[in-house]
Amino acid sequence: MPESNTRKTVFVADLSEGRQVNDLFLVSRKTLAETKAGKPYLALTLMDRSGEIEARLWDNAERFDDQAAVGNIISVQGTAKSFRDQLQLTINSLHRVDAGSVPPTDFMPASKYDVSEMRAELLQLIDGITDAELQALLQAVFQGPLLEQFVTAPAAKRMHHAYLGGLIEHTLSVTGLAAKIADHYPELDRDLLLTGALLHDIGKIREFSYKTVPFEYTSPGRLIGHLVIGSEMVRQEAAAVPNLAPERLDQLTHLILSHHGRHEFGSPCLPMTMEAILLHHLDNMDAKMNYIGRLSEQVEEDEYQWSDYQPLMERFLLLRGQDEKKTGTTAAKYAAPPPQQARGNTHKQGRPAEPSPQRTLF
Repeated sequence: MPESNTRKTVFVADLSEGRQVNDLFLVSRKTLAETKAGKPYLALTLMDRSGEIEARLWDNAERFDDQAAVGNIISVQGTAKSFRDQLQLTINSLHRVDAGSVPPTDFMPASKYDVSEMRAELLQLIDGITDAELQALLQAVFQGPLLEQFVTAPAAKRMHHAYLGGLIEHTLSVTGLAAKIADHYPELDRDLLLTGALLHDIGKIREFSYKTVPFEYTSPGRLIGHLVIGSEMVRQEAAAVPNLAPERLDQLTHLILSHHGRHEFGSPCLPMTMEAILLHHLDNMDAKMNYIGRLSEQVEEDEYQWSDYQPLMERFLLLRGQDEKKTGTTAAKYAAPPPQQARGNTHKQGRPAEPSPQRTLF
C-alpha cells in the first residue's frame, strides 16, 4: 500500500474514472450506514477548493468512523469510479491529518474575483452616494475589522455564493444591478436603494462561522438571523450620524428586514416600498443566477445538459456549459464547489416530494 500524502496535489476537479487517489480531502458530510446485509459502511462527502465528491468506505467502517468526523482533513487512498453516472471514490484506507500541517486554502472555496479589486469597487460605490448622511453611515459601517470580515465572509452556508469572498461578490452584483435599474426608473430613491443593497446582507458576517470549512451557523445566526442582526448593526452605527433623519433610517431598516420578501422566508415584514420590492427581487435573482451558474460549470462548453431535480427551485434545469472567457473563470482553484444536488448527468424520472417553503437560496 502506498504511503499517504501530507500535501494536497490532486483536486476533485482533476479526478476521472479509474484514477488512483492518494491525497487529502476535507470531510463535509458523513453517515455511518448499513448495507442490506447489515454490514456497516461509511458514506462520505469529501471536498476541496475545487469541488465535492461522494465517497464510500465498505470495509472496517467502524474502525475508521472517528477518523472521518465532519470537519476533519483526511488522507485517502482509493479509486475514482463511476456509479449511476456520477464519479465516486471507493476508499480502501483513510486517516486523519493534523489540519495545522496543511494550507487551509486548499480546502476552502473562494471567489474567482480578486478581493482587493472588490474592496476597491465597494469603496468607490460608497463614494458615489450623494446623500451625505447615508454616505457617512456607509463609511461608519465599512471600515476596520468589520470591512475585513465583510470582504472575507461567504454569503451562504451551501447554496449561493457559498465561498470566501462570496458576500462582497454578491453585494456588489446586487448593487450594480440596482444602479442599472435606478437609471431606468428615475422615480426611485437611488441613494436609499443603493445603500440598502450595500447593507442588505451585512449581518451575515456574524451569522456564519467561516474560519474553517464546512461553514457553519453561529449561535446568533441560528437564534436571530442575519436580517435582524444586520438591521441592529446598521441602527447602532447610525447613532454616530446625528443628521440622519429617523424616518430615513426606518426606510433603510425596512429594506434590510424585508429583502427576503415573505414571512415564511424569514422576513419579519413584507417589502412595502418601491425600493424594498426591487431589492428583494434583485437579491433573489442574483442568488439564483449564481446557483445556476455554478451548476453550469459542470457542463462542457456550448453543450446542454439536464440537471437533477433541484428541490430548492422545484424544477429540473436545462444547463448550458459556460465559456471561461465569458464567465471570468481562469482556473479550477478559483471556482466554488458546485451544488451537490446537481452532479448527476441524467434526467431523473419521477417527481420528488415538494420542498418546505422555508428552504430558500438566501
